[in-house]
Amino acid sequence: MLAKLVWDPATTPQELIPLLHTLAEEYPVSEHGRGLKINFRRIESGETVSRVVRSRGEVTVEYSSLNAACRGIGGAFVREVRDETTSLRTIGIMLDCSRNMVMKVEHVKLWLRKMALAGFNLLMLYTEETYEIEDEPFFGYMRGAYSIDEIREIDDYAARLGIEVVGCIQTLGHLRQFLKWNPATPYRDTPSVLLTDSDKTYKLIDKMLSFWSDALRSRRIHVGMDETHDLGLGKHRDLHGFEDQAEIFNRHLARVNEMCRKKGLDPMIWSDMFFRMASPDHGYYHPECKIPKSVVDTIPENVQLVYWDYYHSDRETYEKMLQAHRNIGFEPVMAAGIHTWGHLWWSAESDKQTNGPCIDACRKLGVKEILFTMWGDDGAYCEFDSALAGVFYAGDLAFGQRDFDRTTECFNALCASDFEAHWAAGHLTSSFRDSKDQEYYCIATQLLWDDPLFGIAFDDHKRKDPEFDLKFLDYCDELLCRIMPHLDLCGAGDLEHAVNTINLVMRKVELRGALEAAYDQGDRLALRDIAVTMIPAVTAALWEFDASFRSQWMAKAKPFGIEHIQMRNAAVAARLEETALRIREYLNEEIPSIEELDARLPHSAATGSFTGWFAHYFSPSLIQVN
Repeated sequence: MLAKLVWDPATTPQELIPLLHTLAEEYPVSEHGRGLKINFRRIESGETVSRVVRSRGEVTVEYSSLNAACRGIGGAFVREVRDETTSLRTIGIMLDCSRNMVMKVEHVKLWLRKMALAGFNLLMLYTEETYEIEDEPFFGYMRGAYSIDEIREIDDYAARLGIEVVGCIQTLGHLRQFLKWNPATPYRDTPSVLLTDSDKTYKLIDKMLSFWSDALRSRRIHVGMDETHDLGLGKHRDLHGFEDQAEIFNRHLARVNEMCRKKGLDPMIWSDMFFRMASPDHGYYHPECKIPKSVVDTIPENVQLVYWDYYHSDRETYEKMLQAHRNIGFEPVMAAGIHTWGHLWWSAESDKQTNGPCIDACRKLGVKEILFTMWGDDGAYCEFDSALAGVFYAGDLAFGQRDFDRTTECFNALCASDFEAHWAAGHLTSSFRDSKDQEYYCIATQLLWDDPLFGIAFDDHKRKDPEFDLKFLDYCDELLCRIMPHLDLCGAGDLEHAVNTINLVMRKVELRGALEAAYDQGDRLALRDIAVTMIPAVTAALWEFDASFRSQWMAKAKPFGIEHIQMRNAAVAARLEETALRIREYLNEEIPSIEELDARLPHSAATGSFTGWFAHYFSPSLIQVN
């Protein structure tokens, strides 16, 4: 149970009063009544310092910044004594509001309160075209676009908690959802990249920048420009002929930067394209590659470069890449990840492997700013609230806290949930070990939406290990045992949805294993049981998953975007029905064989893994979104 904190308006620093009133919307903190008296003392320091000092009947929070104060309040709520210091001046989160899920304003406020207690002071809203701009009705059309009033409401609320809100947009690539519409043709170079050197394009970008300049207090803006691999290879080439991508990119950056300058905005961009264009294989993580001086000289000095890296598990790679940014004259902003993409639940294991080494590198090199991205690639099917556990974990790492038990206790208390259950659910898409300590990696998203009659993802795993399905089912049973006792805790993620997800994946794996075995052995009784009993049970589990997915989505997000996941689920249901029909046709001797099962590659085929990490749904009707 949280301690009730009581503060004195006469002695509490004025800068903390809006913060305390805002936290009181959810947490037991008040300027009157009985409880633990909380005092505050501002200290000056070149680093970010947060201390919680206990004495009889009261607690004192010593802080060097608002985020340090709020983190100290979080410690006071859970009756901790703390003495924490970090060299990081900025600790932020980037919420992906472009891969279908656009979080409701009220739910963003919930996130802001919890972010603040974890010690964060920056929120980026990644909005490719999910915001409204003047005279562009197809910009964010049917995507739940934010109005300027909604963004201002978020910014006002965040300011009370000492959190800076920064727009994180795209001014070159990643604009497929807008450029797909016919009225956007004048802006289109390729399906996802804007046409540069076009006055119409720069009028559009001016509207983008005006929206965020008018909506937010912050003068910083992230203008994107990452992964524009086909820049200049569409209409631009038709109009101007082939041109070196680096020249197009830098010319465009200079123009966007000048537009920002006129609006009093300080731009930042993802740094990958500079490294990709200089590396022989167009890869990003090549710290030894030499970016030509002619290119470096064209990068505006005022632009901040954001180095994104969500995957390395060794500190040395981060150190080399951070230093590579400094070598070309720029102090980098580090962008790590709270792993929500490619996962049905926050992936604790991915965070554990990558964020510790990343933060260690930042500490060693004295990097001052870090943000943790939370992408929703391919439809935002992760239960995003589950990642609040990742927020508290990342916050503790950023403040040098490596006591896992303390992270658990703090998260459980401040989020009314259970960290261990979150950790377990996240392992559904993760590596796991069998009883002989052999490690496996399973992409549960592939199995969940795997076509039941084709079974491509299932067979890919079976080729790696003929006993994969049995081991995976045992593993899922273990996860359920760790989650089930905590279903009544729903303050940060719907654990019942996690159970429904695991149950569906298990039933699909059981079905596919039984179907292949019965067909290969010519077991007609088993095939009939599959058609009559197993497939209806899987279908029922699918609709339970669909219902809980909808419930958690509608609780936090606008209704736009969920249709993509609902269409996938409906397609799987249709394919389950088709599987049962094909079995009945075979048993009734209407067809000599089930061709879809005959077309399988044998499990002994030495093909290696070919499905990759991403969720390819192995059916033309199961669409994939960016």
